[in-house]
Amino acid sequence: MNTCLSVVVQTPAHSAIAGLLSYQSELPLAPGTLVRVPFGKRETLGVVWDDDPQRPDPELHATIRPISGVLQGIAPLNAAWRQLVGFAASYYQRSLGEVALAALPPQLRDLSPTQVTRRLKRAGSSGAGDAAASDLAATLTPEQAQVLRRFATEAGPFLLFGATGSGKTEVYLQAVQELLARDPLAQALVMVPEINLTPQLEQRFRERFTGRYGEDAVVSMHSGMTPAQRLKSWLAAHQGAARIVLGTRMAVFASLPGLQLIVVDEEHDPSYKSQEGARYSARDLAVYRSQLETDPTGSGKNCRVLLGSATPSIESWHHSRAAAEGGRYQRLLMPSRVGSGALPTVRLVDMAQQPKKTVLSPPLLQAIAERIARGEQSMIFLNRRGYAPVLQCSSCDWKSECPHCSAYRVFHKLDRTLRCHHCGLTDRVPRACPSCGDLDITTLGRGTEQLEEHLAELLADVQRPDGSPVRIARIDADSTKLKGALQAQLAQVHSGEVDVLVGTQMIAKGHDFRHITLVAAVNPDGALFSSDFRASERLFSLLMQAAGRAGRDATQGLKSEMWIQTMHPKHALFAALKRHDFAAFAAQQLLEREQAGMPPFSFQALVRAEARSQDVAQAFLRLASAAAAEVDDFARVTLYPPVPMSIQRVADVERAQMLVESASRVALQRFLAAWHGTLHATRGLPESKGLIRWAVDVDPLAI
Repeated sequence: MNTCLSVVVQTPAHSAIAGLLSYQSELPLAPGTLVRVPFGKRETLGVVWDDDPQRPDPELHATIRPISGVLQGIAPLNAAWRQLVGFAASYYQRSLGEVALAALPPQLRDLSPTQVTRRLKRAGSSGAGDAAASDLAATLTPEQAQVLRRFATEAGPFLLFGATGSGKTEVYLQAVQELLARDPLAQALVMVPEINLTPQLEQRFRERFTGRYGEDAVVSMHSGMTPAQRLKSWLAAHQGAARIVLGTRMAVFASLPGLQLIVVDEEHDPSYKSQEGARYSARDLAVYRSQLETDPTGSGKNCRVLLGSATPSIESWHHSRAAAEGGRYQRLLMPSRVGSGALPTVRLVDMAQQPKKTVLSPPLLQAIAERIARGEQSMIFLNRRGYAPVLQCSSCDWKSECPHCSAYRVFHKLDRTLRCHHCGLTDRVPRACPSCGDLDITTLGRGTEQLEEHLAELLADVQRPDGSPVRIARIDADSTKLKGALQAQLAQVHSGEVDVLVGTQMIAKGHDFRHITLVAAVNPDGALFSSDFRASERLFSLLMQAAGRAGRDATQGLKSEMWIQTMHPKHALFAALKRHDFAAFAAQQLLEREQAGMPPFSFQALVRAEARSQDVAQAFLRLASAAAAEVDDFARVTLYPPVPMSIQRVADVERAQMLVESASRVALQRFLAAWHGTLHATRGLPESKGLIRWAVDVDPLAI
């Protein structure tokens, strides 16, 4: 007698067949089993799911199609993994199959059961062999030791609030080390915002653990890997061979049957929030997953989660307040740098007092020159790549607008191109103004390319201690396009070949530069008066993280400096930054948000619509808003009028958004779930003709 199975497959977003599908099988299969099933005219990967109470009786429905095959040798995905996927799909308003299948390695979706069996045999025959035990001993600071004691004995979740250079990575290493030594089957997940920006973390984990546990004990998971590499890492984790998984946000869905520790490094980083597909927060899902992986009776597996940052997100900071005030996290403190190193002195330069069009003030230039003469390094931070953000004609006011986006094309001098950083359109720089023919086309604003060129001119007469000329390097998305380019450039910085490093936020976080004693932010004022209520938080975090690149060698800490060139030196943000006082900054932010009813004191979702015209995009949102009055929990939410997005047109697609807000997370979730059908139905109305797509973004980071 055939068994009827509930199976999830990847279906198009907002598809009418987005739920569980029924298939027949000659044998009963456990939930979590990977199968190949017919879907339309093709065959696709599916996951057997838990029983559907509305599943049809196969005796009454002989037309139910049979599965095509089972991926033998791959153990079923466990209940905790399925619960995590189910929660993510429900909370972030996406289909179950979309989240489940996106969480699996792409190559697994394309291989037949026979091909998978061959891969498993190859993986089984390429063992790591015997490995020499490595020395895992490390000297801990009193603060590190105290944090580890609390982490081992108290209930979490935990927020590790440690100054830059305080040794948070060593705490992660020690926590993993103690776990693996205690339990031979235990696994740890260590998440980082962007793996390419933290190569030293990966190196330190490999140095610490592969000698004792084998080369296959530490695997990576991130989008920069090839499909074959991702499949190999996923299988190693799923089979328990990989004891440690290092990964970006996608790794939160890794199958780890022995998971007992989750570390989220730089937990404040916006990169943990996906901006496409299921717009999930990997940090928040990590906290939820630790609860799923813990036996509530206390008699079984216990999974701990540790969030770490020198500048925690305002939400995490709020959650880690005292339990008597409603806090849910334990706050662990490491305010001191390792080796008694001092945090850099913050110096503010009032650019209103400098000559007009000054790029680098004379005092800052002098400070850079002094460090070059001493053989020290400086880092100049400007979060804008390219040579100039705009080209303009002074005669007719033509500007290098992108014809397909509501944005300007950026001038890149090295290859003489104008590039749109939104749709990718690239053209050669015109010899004359396309509008009036004037040959005098000038740049407006500056990017890292121009800053690098300008620095070379200003420091032309400065020499290194050996009498050689100054060496300037630039690290941004343009200079690191080629494979291995970032690692090669970082190696030059670490070896001392570079005197002045210029770059975007790529250089401002995650790097352990031992010889940098001066960091400068050239033009950070743009975020001070943004309409986005999180802009100040992001700026403070970025500047404090950038400052943390200076003085990491304790012998140089006392003379390290962070220079900030600003037109608003008396701004409260800079006052807190001068004191390295994140707590005071966070307290002010929380006060302002509470008064304004902003997160974490309210809960938000954005409904975004994309169409061929702005009118259609906004019409869809208005119709959906009007129909919302009939939806459950409507009285407990506020729907704001639809508005164009800040960059309203990208690649000839018009974009609009509508904010939904509630004082209750539960009420917002209930409303969104009930409203989903209305949104789907609204798309089919004549007024919505021309709508390309719509999506719900729960807990958005940018509005």
